[in-house]
Amino acid sequence: MSSQRWAPHVTVATVVCRAGQLLLVEEEKDGRRVLNQPAGHLDAGESLVEAAVRETREETGWEVRPTAFIGTYQWNAPDGTPFLRFAFAAEPLRHHPQQPLDSGIVQALWLTPAALQADMARLRSPLVWQTVSDWLAGQRHPLSIVRQLR
Repeated sequence: MSSQRWAPHVTVATVVCRAGQLLLVEEEKDGRRVLNQPAGHLDAGESLVEAAVRETREETGWEVRPTAFIGTYQWNAPDGTPFLRFAFAAEPLRHHPQQPLDSGIVQALWLTPAALQADMARLRSPLVWQTVSDWLAGQRHPLSIVRQLR
C-alpha cells in the first residue's frame, strides 16, 4: 500500500443561466481555445460558495447569487492530476464590463446548451458537460448541504 497522500486540486464551478443561455468562458489552455464554466481553485480561508462567486466575477465580470448545489465531481486529468470539483447553480445579478478578466481568459460568452453540446471537442474537460447535463436534468440541492465550519 502506498503511503503517498491523495491531494486533489479542489475547484469550484458555476452554471449561470440567463434567457436559456449559459455563461461560459473561452480560455487559452495548452495552446488551444477551450470552453469552460466560470471555474477555479478554492483559496485558503474561503468557503466553496465564496470561491464560486469570486471565480465567476474574476473570469466573467458577472456578479452572481448561488441558488443551489449541483454536485461534486472527481476526475483525473490526462496528465494524472486529480481534481475534486464542487459545482453550483447561480443567477446573474450585475455585469461589470470594465473589469479585466483573469489571465488566460479570452472572453466570457453566453451559449445555449445545444450550442455547447455541438462543440464538445472544445470543452476543457468532461467535467464541463457533465455539470451542465446534471443541471439540465434538474439536479439541485440546497446550499445548506455545503458547510464551512469556522
